[in-house]
Amino acid sequence: MEPVFPMEPVSSHAIPQGGQWLAQVKWDGVRILTYAERGHVRLFNRKKNERTYHYPEITTFDFFAADSVILDGEVIAMGQDGIPSFHEVMRRDGLRNLSKVKAVQPLVPISYMVFDILYLDGKWVTDLPLVERLALIEERLTPTPYVQAVTAQKDGEALFEVMSQYGMEGLVVKDESSPYLINEKKPTWQKIKIKRDVNAVVGGYTLKNGVANALLIGLYDDQNRLWYIGHVGTGKLTKAEWRDLTTHLKSFGESEAPFVNPPGQTSDTYWVSPKWVCKIHFAEWTEGRSLRQPSIQAFLEIDPRTCTFQNEAPEMRKG
Repeated sequence: MEPVFPMEPVSSHAIPQGGQWLAQVKWDGVRILTYAERGHVRLFNRKKNERTYHYPEITTFDFFAADSVILDGEVIAMGQDGIPSFHEVMRRDGLRNLSKVKAVQPLVPISYMVFDILYLDGKWVTDLPLVERLALIEERLTPTPYVQAVTAQKDGEALFEVMSQYGMEGLVVKDESSPYLINEKKPTWQKIKIKRDVNAVVGGYTLKNGVANALLIGLYDDQNRLWYIGHVGTGKLTKAEWRDLTTHLKSFGESEAPFVNPPGQTSDTYWVSPKWVCKIHFAEWTEGRSLRQPSIQAFLEIDPRTCTFQNEAPEMRKG
C-alpha cells in the first residue's frame, strides 16, 4: 500500500449548527495512518514520513479484524496533568536514533486514537458517509491498552464545554454524510480550538549565563518576508533540552537579523538562520501582531517556508 496524504479540517471559530454534525475530540498528538495487509503493518504521519518503528505498540495489529485496512488516527501521550501533551508525544515521534525506542517506551506510553477508516479488505471505503465508516470501526476494532476508537457526539456544544474544563485541545466537527477526501481540506470537517497554537520559525535567541533562555520567532508573509511575532522562554523544555538547543542554535548563527521588523538587539541577543520550527501555544494575538503568553511545546521537522500568516494566522495576514 502506498501512503496517502490525509483529509484535513478547516479552521472555524464556532461550532456549526444543525443535526448533521458529529463532534469528536481534537487530540494534541501526532497524526498517524496505519497500513495493514496480511499481518504486515506500516505507519506513516501526515507528511508521509514513516513512523513504523517509533510505535511498536501499534504494529502488533491485534486490535482490528481485517485482512487489509488503512486507518486514520492520532497518537497521543499524556503529560503529568493527565492531559494529552504534544511535547510528550514528540519525545517518541522525534526520535532519530531508533535504538532508543525500547528504552523510551515505558517512559512515554502512547495511545492510538482511531477516528476514521479509508480502506477495508481490498476496497476503498472513502466514498461511504462518515457514519458508515464509523460503524465499520466500531464493528471491527477491539480496544486494547494502546488503541481506542474515537467516539462521535451529536452535542458539540456540550463536548466543547467539557473539553474546555479539562484544558483539552479542542474539537473536530464533521458532517455525518461526508466522504473521506484524500489530500483535501474541506468545510465538511471543521476544527474548533480551545488552545491556540502556531508553528513559528526561530530567527534568534537570547542567552543567560551561556544558555539560551528565550527564542525570537516569526512567520512569513506572502512576499516571503519573515516577520517577528514575539519571543518565548516558557513551555515544556527542560534545562537539559535548553542546553542541547543552545549548542544547535550556535551552529546556525548569523550576523544579521532574518526579520524585516527585528526587535532591538541587546548584548544577549543572537540571530540564527531560519531553519528551526517550533509549535507554540498562546493566549491571543495583540494589536501589534505579536503573541501574548506564548509557550514552547516542541520542535517540528517541517519546511520553515510553510510557516506563513496565511497558513497559521489568516486573521493576522501580512502582505
